[in-house]
Amino acid sequence: MTLEEFKAKADDEDFAPGWDEIEAAFSEVYGDTKPEHFGTTIQSRAMFGGNEYLDGFSAYPSPKGYSHVVTFGMSELYYDEESFGGEFSKWGYEMTIKLKDTEPNNCVWAMNMMSNLARYTFTNESWFEPGQYVGSAKDPQSINLSKPESKITALLIASDTEVKGRDTIYGRLDFVQLVGITTDEFLKVRENKELIPTLLENLKADYPDLETDLNRTKNYI
Repeated sequence: MTLEEFKAKADDEDFAPGWDEIEAAFSEVYGDTKPEHFGTTIQSRAMFGGNEYLDGFSAYPSPKGYSHVVTFGMSELYYDEESFGGEFSKWGYEMTIKLKDTEPNNCVWAMNMMSNLARYTFTNESWFEPGQYVGSAKDPQSINLSKPESKITALLIASDTEVKGRDTIYGRLDFVQLVGITTDEFLKVRENKELIPTLLENLKADYPDLETDLNRTKNYI
C-alpha cells in the first residue's frame, strides 16, 4: 500500500489494518475458525482517561486442547499516518498465552494479567521480549489469584510456537508468548538466565506448544 492509498483510508471508520494483521496471522494457524472475542470498554481505555491500554483479546480454540489467547493493542491497530512505514508497529508485538482450558470464559483471569502487563509497558516504557521472565522471589503467588494453590507463580517470555511474526504497513509485528513456570523454575532462571532455553526445551516434552497448565506441579529444570 502506498502512502497515497493509505491516506485515502483516513475517513474509513472500518479501516483497522493492524487488527487485520493480527487476525491474518492467526488464520494461518486456525483457518476459518472464529475466536471468542472479549473487548474492553471505551470508557476504561487510557485515551479516554481510564487505565486500560488494550482494545481487547481473542481466544482461539486449539484442536490440541487449549485456548490460544492474543491481545489487541500492543501494536498499532487503526489509522495512524505517523506510524506508516515505521520499523515496529507500536511496541512491535502482541502478547499470547496458551491455557490448558478449552472454555474461553475461564481465560478472563489471564486477560486481566495481560492487561496489567500492557499497562506496565505503556506507563514505564519497558517492553517484553523472548528470553525475559516476570515474577517475584520475595512473595511468589499463583499467576491466577483465584487459584492460589497453583504452583505456577511466574512467567517466561518466548516467541509464540505457532503464530509467526510479519511485516506490516506500520512495521514489524511479532507474537510473544507468556509461559507459566513454577517458583523453583523461576528462581533457577533468575540466578542463571542461560538456563531459559533448557527449561523451554524440557517443557516441550510434555507441553509441545508451551501451554500453561495451572495444575502442573512437576519442575522441568
